[in-house]
Amino acid sequence: MSSADHLAAIDLLRARDFPETPGRSEHGYGGPGFHVAELSTYDQLWDDDGTAHEETEARCEAERDALRALLTERWGEPRLFGLTSVLIRVMAQEADGSGASVTNPWATLSESVPDVHLWRSDGQWIALGVARWGERLAVQLHAVVTVIDPP
Repeated sequence: MSSADHLAAIDLLRARDFPETPGRSEHGYGGPGFHVAELSTYDQLWDDDGTAHEETEARCEAERDALRALLTERWGEPRLFGLTSVLIRVMAQEADGSGASVTNPWATLSESVPDVHLWRSDGQWIALGVARWGERLAVQLHAVVTVIDPP
């Protein structure tokens, strides 16, 4: 998909109502107060020596950066928001119930996306991030539209 296609998908999600219950959608998944679009997916072979995976990650990050530039023209410079501390809170919450509760989409995103570029417009948060799926050696470009404040 092109950056124009990605913009159209983000605009569509911004205009749609949020689902009442969590679940899959034609673009990814969503729930009360959020949509997560899986804009691009790059899957790797298991026997990759690492070079193809690095090239694939670089391609996905370049795609994110091109889309980030277009969104920056609309809404100004994004805030870079790290999700590592969110993941630590989610893990503590799951392990022993300690720590403040982290809601979706932030809890689920933190499991695979280390950071997002974040804008605020018309009462919504718009975020871009690259998900990395461990052993599967897959990467995905995610766009998030939500009314739920980042933790």
